[in-house]
Amino acid sequence: MLTTGKAILDVANAHSFAVPAFNISDWAMFKGIVEISEETNAPLIVAIHPDEVRHVGREMITGIIERSHNASVPIAIHWDHGATYEQILQAVQFGFTSVMIDGSLKPFEENIAITKKVTDSAHVLGVSVEGELGTIGGNDSYAEAGAAEIIYTDPDDAVTFVERTGVDSLAVAIGTFHGMYPAHLKPELKLDLLKEIKSRVEIPLVLHGGSGNPDDEIREAARIGINKINISTDIKLAYHAKMREVLGNDPKTREPNAIQPACIEAMKVVAAQKIELFGATGKGSLY
Repeated sequence: MLTTGKAILDVANAHSFAVPAFNISDWAMFKGIVEISEETNAPLIVAIHPDEVRHVGREMITGIIERSHNASVPIAIHWDHGATYEQILQAVQFGFTSVMIDGSLKPFEENIAITKKVTDSAHVLGVSVEGELGTIGGNDSYAEAGAAEIIYTDPDDAVTFVERTGVDSLAVAIGTFHGMYPAHLKPELKLDLLKEIKSRVEIPLVLHGGSGNPDDEIREAARIGINKINISTDIKLAYHAKMREVLGNDPKTREPNAIQPACIEAMKVVAAQKIELFGATGKGSLY
């Protein structure tokens, strides 16, 4: 059931839940994420960052598309944090059904201009577009370069941005970090800010970088206006922690089919918890 990001998120918006967008960077991770989504009957967005695309190669994207067509739940394949118009064209050529253009570090008018250019082109081809307004703090390589701190989304700017760009969804900055949350800061979502933005912007809203924020805040954010939540760090930590354990128990273990199954299962436990937290369990039946 390969589909677009818009088709998935419009339903989430109408029914007040959030769809997980899991960042994957190898076939075993992708396989496990699809399995747990099917087991929980939850819609899925497979997010792949440009660095991850370079790592897995176009051939794996072809395999992801084929597997998604045969899935029992709706799946969109999302180009995460595209930085340039040329990257977005590459995503379309590769077969992605959803793209993000991240102009959040650009001046407001420049962000609008590049986002509108992407939206105009992508919509002609039936591809969904996510934009971003405000900056999410970051301490990993996938964050917006140079965004060491959070710049919260302004509701007035959000209205203008959506009207002038025509984006299908909007990533907002309300108090999250890419990677693990800095130890010297208290994780706290500005839920009142989210409510104000949601009351004025009708399209689905997106939350990036939820690792380290309290579960009760994430659950409430999904209930009151967030419709897509990106998850990368949490599932990768589980996957690779188990891999270190497996390899440490027997240094002679070398075959992937002896190493990866336990890692996939550890990742699936975390993914299932996120799916439930976001209110997405069983929501595949809505499509």
